[in-house]
Amino acid sequence: MGNCGTRDEAAVFTPQTQAQQLQRKHSRSVSDLSDPSTPRFPDAPLSYAQVIPFTLFELETITKSFRPDYILGEGGFGTVYKGYIDDNLRLGLKSLPVAVKVLNKEGLQGHREWLTEVNFLGQLRHPNLVKLIGYCCEDDHRLLVYEFMLRGSLENHLFRKTTAPLSWSRRMMIALGAAKGLAFLHNAERPVIYRDFKTSNILLDSDYTAKLSDFGLAKAGPQGDETHVSTRVMGTYGYAAPEYVMTGHLTARSDVYSFGVVLLEMLTGRKSVDKTKPSKEQNLVDWARPKLNDKRKLLQIIDPRLENQYSVRAAQKACSLAYYCLSQNPKARPLMSDVVETLEPLQCTGDALIPGAAFAMGGVPDYRMHRRFAKNVGPGAICRSPNPNCSPGGPAACRVR
Repeated sequence: MGNCGTRDEAAVFTPQTQAQQLQRKHSRSVSDLSDPSTPRFPDAPLSYAQVIPFTLFELETITKSFRPDYILGEGGFGTVYKGYIDDNLRLGLKSLPVAVKVLNKEGLQGHREWLTEVNFLGQLRHPNLVKLIGYCCEDDHRLLVYEFMLRGSLENHLFRKTTAPLSWSRRMMIALGAAKGLAFLHNAERPVIYRDFKTSNILLDSDYTAKLSDFGLAKAGPQGDETHVSTRVMGTYGYAAPEYVMTGHLTARSDVYSFGVVLLEMLTGRKSVDKTKPSKEQNLVDWARPKLNDKRKLLQIIDPRLENQYSVRAAQKACSLAYYCLSQNPKARPLMSDVVETLEPLQCTGDALIPGAAFAMGGVPDYRMHRRFAKNVGPGAICRSPNPNCSPGGPAACRVR
């Protein structure tokens, strides 16, 4: 496979070979590191030391040689198995259940995604990102070991008919957790664009805390004077931002659009793309977005299973947020830090208003919304966001004071 450093890793790390560590922890010779099939890991930052290099034998042991009845799920990356680590496996290991993801052996692209995931989750730690426990890299075997997420994916809870429907309050809690995860990535010292935000990549722990998983498509964000990252168009149809699909130009606002799609799925109980619906309703955004800013129509599209669980005001605020996240103009979308601020008051009564909120609530006439934004945006405005890519002179989605 050659040198495994990609554009992502080169942007995040200073690449150096860890020959001695790999020799000691994997029982492999230094000469193995020159083999083109062997990835060279960059020198690890401090937080990277928390990630454990496992042997293939150890992971075979905890999954009973990857027995079919240990399978938790399957995806594009490969198959995920349940396992359990403790000090019987290796002295000093904390006892806990884990999920072991096995890479499909499909060549360089799969390996690059594996390496991207190791490098990003190896250094990033946040309550709303799934924790990477360890990895395995032996011969052509590539595996990842995560904390076990008891309640599985948001996708299953929203769309499996055998699953009890999530309540309004729980959906708003999950939306907030996922938003905090994205905001953390976007506001990192070197911003990270997640690029694959969707319901199947939002995992839930025993308390329904949302955590972002699967960082194989993540990209280091633009730096300095750069306005975007140019890349191959990858992701999932129905979630990808329109400007990214058309141009390959990737920004943090591309993630905001994807968040808007997921929020819309939670509000309506519908999939982003559903071929079983009438033709005009198959694409959720096309069908629902025009109704989100109409206080008479928005209540008609909210998941009927949520009846009597929310106030009209809370529904208007959540729908208005989705409306702005799904704007065709990426600069008109809010920052994820603003999304977090908007969702926070919906966690309690659902009715509390944020003074000077970034978004016009549902039912506010257009002229009032325009006046509110016009006063706060312009050359003299001060942007409160820590994101250097936010332009104070730009559209009103940027929070200003």
